[in-house]
Amino acid sequence: MSDQDLVVETVRDILTGFEPFVLTAERRWDAGLWSALAEAGLTGVGLPEEVGGSGGELADAVAIVRTLAAGSAAVPVAEQLLVAGPAVVAADLAMPAVEEPLTFAVGDAVTAKASDDGDGPGRFTLTGTATDVAWAGAAQHVAVLATSAVGPVLALVAVGDLPAGDAFNLAGEPRGSLVFDGVAATGALLTDAQAEELRARYALARAVQLAAALEQVLAWTVQYAGERQQFGRPLGKFQAIQMELAEMAGEVTAVTALTDAAVQALQRGSADFVLAAAAAKVRAGAAVDVVARLAHQVHGAIGFTQEYKLHHLTRRLWSWRDEAGSDLAWARVLGTGLLAGGPDGLWPALTRVV
Repeated sequence: MSDQDLVVETVRDILTGFEPFVLTAERRWDAGLWSALAEAGLTGVGLPEEVGGSGGELADAVAIVRTLAAGSAAVPVAEQLLVAGPAVVAADLAMPAVEEPLTFAVGDAVTAKASDDGDGPGRFTLTGTATDVAWAGAAQHVAVLATSAVGPVLALVAVGDLPAGDAFNLAGEPRGSLVFDGVAATGALLTDAQAEELRARYALARAVQLAAALEQVLAWTVQYAGERQQFGRPLGKFQAIQMELAEMAGEVTAVTALTDAAVQALQRGSADFVLAAAAAKVRAGAAVDVVARLAHQVHGAIGFTQEYKLHHLTRRLWSWRDEAGSDLAWARVLGTGLLAGGPDGLWPALTRVV
């Protein structure tokens, strides 16, 4: 058994003690699950030991995120391990304790003003509002991709008593706003390319979660079709159901392949990473419509009940699809990038990216 298999097995063992639950305004996240993951050192996987992380590779962090996504885990691990944590380390900012939840926000309406010379990690003052912040109200720190007069800035803020708005996605996960009214923060200037890669990392994190959730929904649907009897035989014996399951499987396979390719591109430091992440996010978003619809169709009425497990993932699928950039936005990024080399460069670009 590989080290990565051991990590996944550990996460699954922990998940057995924390059943998915319906998120509410009073219970916004699974603090108990987070504590168990942190105690096992899993909230720092993929982050260097010298900054307080647990070490390990990107693939290990991805495996943890996938396992938690398939288990409908209500914790900000994807944001911490795949986006905010690596961004803070790359910017040479002081990494908060990995036991304290860290999230990420795209602050297009947040302006950063340097409080010193702005050369490398320094002090900034943030003004503006970041909307749709994942796990607002649960995370203790936020890494904000802000704007400034001289370029993008990655700013790290202790959330503390920041004014926050209450908002939730369809799955009930917190997606509130954070108001920065002259808030002091540590930060670092980024290049436009670095900012674009950070946005792509966020999109890839959601694509990884979508791929895992889609795989789990398919597995549940195949199992249900094999067990549910109708007219004296399992649903899975009917040709119409078999065709629907095959269509779902085709969608899931495509998403998994593109997501894995994007993860590998990031791990290699490929120049095509942004386009690979865009392709994964767009393909995952397209698959959600098909897989969620057919899963509920095969399950019938029971699939819509609050007590049944399916809604925990299908509501997350519909939510995650629209986060970290819409399908349309990433399709534009992908199309522009593929056409950048002109007609003669289109096919080589396609083969490199997808």
